[in-house]
Amino acid sequence: MSPETLEGRPSVLFVCVHNAGRSQMAAGYLAHLSGGRIEVRSAGSEPAERVNPAAVQAMLEEGIDIRSETPKILTIQAVKESDVVITMGCGDTCPIFPGKRYEDWELEDPAGKGVDAVRPIRDEIRGRIENLIAELLPQS
Repeated sequence: MSPETLEGRPSVLFVCVHNAGRSQMAAGYLAHLSGGRIEVRSAGSEPAERVNPAAVQAMLEEGIDIRSETPKILTIQAVKESDVVITMGCGDTCPIFPGKRYEDWELEDPAGKGVDAVRPIRDEIRGRIENLIAELLPQS
């Protein structure tokens, strides 16, 4: 049985330190590839001022526009409202609540890298997102 929110959709929270690269790309992919059938959130323990331009460019190459996204601070409420919490190098800053599914995705940090270096990170995230969708929406 897959987790579900009150709206009947599973919800996923992506967390990384700056909420500017990995978590933004993951959220963009999940929103796009799930067609809105999964509620998507992202946040950071120390949010940056803006989304990483190389991450934006890499996602635009995939037809996904994350230019309007802004890094957000991680809140306890966001964790409470999510069925699945996926951390990406934020250490122990993510609060743990019973009954939630937690995963830690070890991914290279795209901070300070050009788009050529970000593409392989993006592609790894896409593969993980496709697997996550298959788990959360097995009938699709």
